[in-house]
Amino acid sequence: MIRHLITLMWNRKRANGLLIVEIFLAFVVLFSVGSVGVYTWRNYQTPLGFDYQDVWEIDLNPGTQPRAEQFGTLQRILQRLRSTPGIVSVSRSVSNTPFAFSENSTTLDTGEGTPQGYGDVYDAGAELPEVMGLRIVAGRWFDRRDDAVSRRPPVVITELMQKALFPDGQSAIGKTVRASLGKPEEFQVIGVSGPYRAGGELSEPRPGFFLYVSPQDTARAMQVLLVRVRPGAGAALEKRITNDVRAINASWEMGVNPLPTQRLAQLKVNLAPPVILGMVCIFLIVNVALGLFGVLWLNISRRRGEIGVRRAMGATAGNISLQVLGEILVLTTFGLGLGLLVAAQFPLLGVMGVQTGVYLTAMPLAAGLLYLLATVCALYPSRLAAGIQPAVALREE
Repeated sequence: MIRHLITLMWNRKRANGLLIVEIFLAFVVLFSVGSVGVYTWRNYQTPLGFDYQDVWEIDLNPGTQPRAEQFGTLQRILQRLRSTPGIVSVSRSVSNTPFAFSENSTTLDTGEGTPQGYGDVYDAGAELPEVMGLRIVAGRWFDRRDDAVSRRPPVVITELMQKALFPDGQSAIGKTVRASLGKPEEFQVIGVSGPYRAGGELSEPRPGFFLYVSPQDTARAMQVLLVRVRPGAGAALEKRITNDVRAINASWEMGVNPLPTQRLAQLKVNLAPPVILGMVCIFLIVNVALGLFGVLWLNISRRRGEIGVRRAMGATAGNISLQVLGEILVLTTFGLGLGLLVAAQFPLLGVMGVQTGVYLTAMPLAAGLLYLLATVCALYPSRLAAGIQPAVALREE
């Protein structure tokens, strides 16, 4: 049966060529959009590694105050915030807070010729795990022991960074690593944390590491704070914080951005490209479906005599319906074969650095959708062909 269908398709290769090209292009579009969808879904399913609920980002602007006086003012603000009812904990940070559309990244390695880990850099105080619910899986977080000046400052790396630096499964605790932060500098790993995906749910999980900011650190001017507040805190607490900052120094300005609000804003921006691609894909698939349906309808109209002869020779309505359905599935297979040859190049060439599993998942999804589309488009025309009566068809010829 299959051999017969292939022979029929070959005998009408000119008429079917355009349809095969159309199916091929539809597969390429579906595969591309499917890859984006699978990639986005996998990222969304990966844990963030922190709790953003009831966390506020406070951005402070010292205004015209001399730089030499800013650290003292910042310390007074921190002291006031930690004593404010409704605030659970406060940690110093930098601009690349979660969902902030900001990143700071560099390379970390363990020496010449060793594996490197490229990831995000976060400056954090000792309170960050309490503020963000960050999980420590090995070693410890920063504490007062790290306030003393040492030849190798402490660093906490994420699990992904540990895997990148030590692919053989070694523990990173106590090891010396190097980072290029303006100039090469050595650090000692004191802890390994869980994931910390400041880029949000739709971003690709990346390695990262944390640098310690001691309470006495004046080298880095950081006027960004992460504050955990009690559940239900709202405008009243925000107004009190604003008034307290102005009371400490009237030249300082501040803005409060709840992380849940920033998360929603980031999701809207990051979801825009996949949604647009999906809409374009739907438009193209609808056109492909209309094309398949129209071609099948036209073929049946032109082949009424052939179908009438088959019915007169004893072919049942089911045989005719299966033949029409089989022909479109064979054509779909030809188009998919060409499309799979193109799609197979993506994981082989490592296009866009996406994991191979994303492409291997998108391929069968795109193929399955095309087979489903071809089957649905062929159902009604196949029923029309099955309903042709031999006498009527032969009289029309």
